[in-house]
Amino acid sequence: MRTADNWNDYKILDTSDGEKLETWGGVSLVRPDPQIIWKTERTDPLWKNADGHYHRSNQGGGKWEFRKRLPESWNISYRELTFNIRPTGFKHTGLFPEQAVNWDFMADKIRSAGREINVLNLFAYTGGATLACAAAGASVCHVDASKGMVQWARDNAAASGLTEKPIRWIVDDCEKFIAREIRRGRKYDAVIMDPPSYGRGPGGEVWKLENCVYDLVKLCSGVLSDDPLFFLINSYTTGLSPSVMGYILGSVLTEKFGGSVSFDEIGLPVKSTGMTLPCGSTAIWQAE
Repeated sequence: MRTADNWNDYKILDTSDGEKLETWGGVSLVRPDPQIIWKTERTDPLWKNADGHYHRSNQGGGKWEFRKRLPESWNISYRELTFNIRPTGFKHTGLFPEQAVNWDFMADKIRSAGREINVLNLFAYTGGATLACAAAGASVCHVDASKGMVQWARDNAAASGLTEKPIRWIVDDCEKFIAREIRRGRKYDAVIMDPPSYGRGPGGEVWKLENCVYDLVKLCSGVLSDDPLFFLINSYTTGLSPSVMGYILGSVLTEKFGGSVSFDEIGLPVKSTGMTLPCGSTAIWQAE
């Protein structure tokens, strides 16, 4: 497992019985995590005194309970990047800290490339990968279907001092955008995608990642340059293993571009136990 263990402003303090106890820049939160099926003793007093606790409902969804009035938002930093954090109605905070291990990989590849790199970031959310690539010197096209998420990403770029970097901010359906980019003949040296597990398309069609991921990767291969650097796909879909995603990348990309494929779970360290909590899966194709 690849572990995002270079955080200072974020920590998982403990895990037990379907929940994790975290600190986000000094703000303590308890949030659900269905993978935490162990029921170890909760000795940390913050379990009962956390600033915020998201309670999942048996009917779906849930709601926050706050012990004190929190700021509407606050900032945390990772290396040279700064992110705006705020609890949302769906337990999330606007950032997936485990992705830092992927940000580091991308930044290292871009800095060591020795040439200009043009990156396409799809389903780009609040822009963690976009910021990491831009800070490393790449030009980035950031695409997400949510106008609010793209604005949040722009706010993160401003907080990180990256406003003047060459970032295109696009609000669009990712598949339709890729198809247009292919028709326009636009090429990218790297593709990043973190597609949703489930959703509905613009015409109401049902999207399930395991049914669509191969076609999506195949489509995206059409925007790669003649000398691509990497292609990274991340998933939080339980039934889609890292090895399956790795095989898809290999079958689509290695015959045309050579290179190699790696795949693994990504996770975060837990302070109380020293364990690593699995938080998702990533597969990476990269040039030799």
